Amino acid sequence: MTAFSEKVAILKQEIGKVIVGQQEAVDLLLTAILADGHVLIEGVPGVAKTLLARLLSRLVDARFSRVQFTPDLMPSDVLGTTVFNMKTSEFDFHEGPVFADLVLVDEINRAPAKTQAALFEVMEERQVTIDGTTHRMGDLYTIIATQNPVEQEGTYRLPEAQLDRFLFKITMDYPSLDEEVDILRRHQARARLVKLEAVRPVLTVDELLLMRRRLQPVFVDDSLLRYIAAIVRQTRTSKIVYLGASPRASVAILNAARAYALLSGRDFVTPEDIKFVTPSVLQHRLQLTAEAEMQGYTALKVAFRLIDKVEVPK
Repeated sequence: MTAFSEKVAILKQEIGKVIVGQQEAVDLLLTAILADGHVLIEGVPGVAKTLLARLLSRLVDARFSRVQFTPDLMPSDVLGTTVFNMKTSEFDFHEGPVFADLVLVDEINRAPAKTQAALFEVMEERQVTIDGTTHRMGDLYTIIATQNPVEQEGTYRLPEAQLDRFLFKITMDYPSLDEEVDILRRHQARARLVKLEAVRPVLTVDELLLMRRRLQPVFVDDSLLRYIAAIVRQTRTSKIVYLGASPRASVAILNAARAYALLSGRDFVTPEDIKFVTPSVLQHRLQLTAEAEMQGYTALKVAFRLIDKVEVPK
């Protein structure tokens, strides 16, 4: 646990050299990577969504690829395609950008539904089937997607089935006043700016997979399992929620809570771990009623409200 905590501390320290603030987003992203889950990062332009994903890819010594989603992007541009080889008179498969360990899907809501659907199989089963041939991904395989919540022109809403495949939806807000002053100071004294090219890997793929294997022994009391189930059940019985969370959300909360406990240097889960990860697990899985949306409710606000309704185990 000591060696593990030291690695986590170094990771956070290296991220802090490039990104100011956003501590909650950083913790959630590291938790998702450890819990073997995909991440959707949402925020207005300029809050370092893409930078955070690229930075993480530099800190982990793994294969990284980036695909920029656009309205004219085709599924074959993402997955790859077979091309006839004139020399061998055979068809060769050319891999698309999804063939990597860490994949950054930038502006995921800019591609049409058929291109978004190309990610369904690979996100859930870690494999791609093309022309009847199945191609397996590596054990580390993780997709980090970004999207802008305010733009409407040239964007397409993500299907509910795809949203459910993301472990977390992380909302990156504006920095605080002090954090923004720190950003300005760093840009004024350019010597303090750390470029991505100068960032060196802290973790290897094998070390990260070893960390994931340590999740299973993390102890979760039976009362906490009931606590998770009770929270998810609230989403199905609430009058302001049209569509509640599925059992996949319950499993996601459990795995995420284990991962966050491990990141915090513990081999057991506490109610606080569950309360920390649950809003990010639920907010993209809840569909509110029209009346609730008209009253100004958001899925994130409702998630916090439902969590507070459930009694915390002693």
